[in-house]
Amino acid sequence: MRVRRGAVRLLVVFMLTWAVAGVQRAAAEKGAWLFAYFHEPANQGVYFALSRDGLHYTPLNDDQPWIKPEVAGEIMRDAFLTRGPDHRFHLVWTWGWHVNAMGYASSPDLVAWSAHKRIAIMAPFPETNNVWAPEIYYDKARAKWLVIWASAAKEAKDRHRLWSSFTADFSDFTKPEIFFDPGYTVIDQTIFAEKGKPFRLIFKQQTKDPLTYQERVATGPTLEGPWSAISEPINEPWSEGPSAIKLGGRYVVFYDHYRGDHIRYEAVATRDWKHWVDMTEATGLPKGAKHGSFLWVTEAEAQRLLARHDRPSTTPVQ
Repeated sequence: MRVRRGAVRLLVVFMLTWAVAGVQRAAAEKGAWLFAYFHEPANQGVYFALSRDGLHYTPLNDDQPWIKPEVAGEIMRDAFLTRGPDHRFHLVWTWGWHVNAMGYASSPDLVAWSAHKRIAIMAPFPETNNVWAPEIYYDKARAKWLVIWASAAKEAKDRHRLWSSFTADFSDFTKPEIFFDPGYTVIDQTIFAEKGKPFRLIFKQQTKDPLTYQERVATGPTLEGPWSAISEPINEPWSEGPSAIKLGGRYVVFYDHYRGDHIRYEAVATRDWKHWVDMTEATGLPKGAKHGSFLWVTEAEAQRLLARHDRPSTTPVQ
């Protein structure tokens, strides 16, 4: 593991640098960072939180769910939120623990959402045990969305690989194919893209012996790879659900540290994708937040989000 837990003085410098970078972007572009996440046991829905500096996030809607499940048995884990070329927001999520489908909905404004759609994306493979943590990325060259997720077969439930499919409309999908298989179990993938630079595939290696429930980074020339130069682990064991943003000249990878003495959202950061520092003490994310994603929104969008205050629900969670 290459995370350096530096001296307090160094961490303070980093904290100030990132805070200034985040505030500078917010001031220059007049917007904010939006964090979409869930709480266990994932049957309440997706929650939103907002940040002006990219490091400290305040729950929206008075810490109530922003988008609630609509279908009996539906859960909403591992929310991935993004903006499309159609000027709509698109959300995908894990629909269930042991199903061949993922969830999908879209919105013109982050407030009004389409009906939830259960997409049986692994239907061509009846032996599929699960579809976990889907994410979507628009491929301009293809004019289609790349969908990626982790699946395992029923007879090999611990052997997850990353799969992919393409769609133009979230109705018709290409037959799924293996997207990434380094020879060991991998889940919880995310891609960081930056114009003129290599693509970064951040994923969780879920090997039990030796225990390496940690994130690694692979590098590729395109959105589809091929992926190589896999890094050493960038964080500690019992970590999952990575998501990356850029603040100033540094890249911050947030993740869910879900076991041990400190169950919380944590973060590591780098300038070169090789040397990492622990940023956790410089961040503040909602208590109990689980695997989510981050999206930059405009000031008008942020104000619309801040204006929502639902009446407290009196219906017990099922």
